[in-house]
Amino acid sequence: MNERSSRGADTASSGPGLSRLLLDRFVSGLHGRVIVSPDPDYEPARALWNGMIDRRPALVARCRDNDDVVVSVNFARDNGLPLAVRGGGHGVAGQAVCDGGLVVDLSEMTDTDVDPEGLTARAQGGCTLADLDRATQRYGLAAPLGVVSATGIAGLTLSGGMGWLRRKYGLSCDNLVSARVVTADGKVLTASESENQDLFWAIRGGGGNFGVVTSFDYRMHPVGPRVFLCHVYYPLERAQEVLRACEGYVAEVPEEAAPLAVLGRIPRVEAYPAAVHGEPFVAIFAVSTGAGEAAAEEGERALRPLREVTEPLCDLSEHTAYTEAQQFLDEDYPDGGLYYWKSVNAPELSDKLIERLTEHAAAAPSPDSTIDVWYQGGAMARVGEQETAFANRGVPYLFGIEGNWDHEGDSERNLAWVRDTFADLRHFSTGGVYLNFPGFLEEGEQLLREGYGGNYERLSAVKAKYDPGNLFRLNANIQPAS
Repeated sequence: MNERSSRGADTASSGPGLSRLLLDRFVSGLHGRVIVSPDPDYEPARALWNGMIDRRPALVARCRDNDDVVVSVNFARDNGLPLAVRGGGHGVAGQAVCDGGLVVDLSEMTDTDVDPEGLTARAQGGCTLADLDRATQRYGLAAPLGVVSATGIAGLTLSGGMGWLRRKYGLSCDNLVSARVVTADGKVLTASESENQDLFWAIRGGGGNFGVVTSFDYRMHPVGPRVFLCHVYYPLERAQEVLRACEGYVAEVPEEAAPLAVLGRIPRVEAYPAAVHGEPFVAIFAVSTGAGEAAAEEGERALRPLREVTEPLCDLSEHTAYTEAQQFLDEDYPDGGLYYWKSVNAPELSDKLIERLTEHAAAAPSPDSTIDVWYQGGAMARVGEQETAFANRGVPYLFGIEGNWDHEGDSERNLAWVRDTFADLRHFSTGGVYLNFPGFLEEGEQLLREGYGGNYERLSAVKAKYDPGNLFRLNANIQPAS
């Protein structure tokens, strides 16, 4: 399946069947700007991080404030336009743009406001992880976010948000204390434990189904500013030993670290010793979560067992700034690369499953593709299944199947590898996927229901209340209850 759609330049340049008067009224009602083809900014405005996505919206509304978002939502609803919402533009499924419709682009809404005494921070919906980390680390604080700094906070948080702090402080959505949401009827609502509680419950795991979230208020935690980054590579043939050691580490130590094991091949770049370029590996990545001057040294001691499992191919672990630790994977995911990811939950890490993980990783047609083992539990598992919309949080393992490649001619083989690996690993699963790693959402309602678990029917009822016409449908879509 290739997401590159037909070139709709004529549609984009002429508008979606709207009169010039109507378009002019829309443009004049915004503080921001509207971008259409053949404006020189149109091509970059429609481009996403995932180069697999090639869609041509009729209009891109680059919003500056809540009022712009309200005007844009009302315009799309009243004129029957497909509506996409772009935060960071980093979602692998590419739902942040649409063909022939309107994109609500939040990329210029990146203000942040930190309350170091109250241990909270507010970030607008166009912020990336890097934007929020820069603001909060001035005070030695961090919100539990993801692991690639170019990721937008919006899509990440709305569908859960797993990062280096997940076992100690929970998911991104677990640390959301309130949000501002523009709903399908053009209202601006506050969602929190005290206001619109049903909406607040739904946006913590229910994705972008309920409106445009224009700002997020997070609970902050003391982390850094210096941490220790565990970044060690072992031979893939030792995967059984390494994954078991990581499993034992997670079971025995306090929730100070949330390891991520990665199976792949060492890149042929200068950062790695030339002698191991191209070698199959199983790596362990982790970031210490302590705070204060001694945090990095304490983190090095705490993470040492992960670096001493067996003889490594190379060990790039180091003391570093938390902001740098948040960025060390960025170069592996360049803008414009081709990406197709899926995910599988599993209740145990059996010997047979490890054998299959190793075989599939070795068979990947692209040297940049990986299979990632997310060790879950800790704080994220202490939240009840019905406390937020995020489901399957008690499952101890999540496998991310990442197809990453550079050339369109290789797409068929890489897509097939991801799908075949996914189909095989499903045999070890009791159900459930992570909706930030959803493929292209082509499987339909079955996997979406698994992703939302037992919360689907309640989510459907909330959807019917706030978006009965399913205006916000370009996402892991929840059908409104009839």
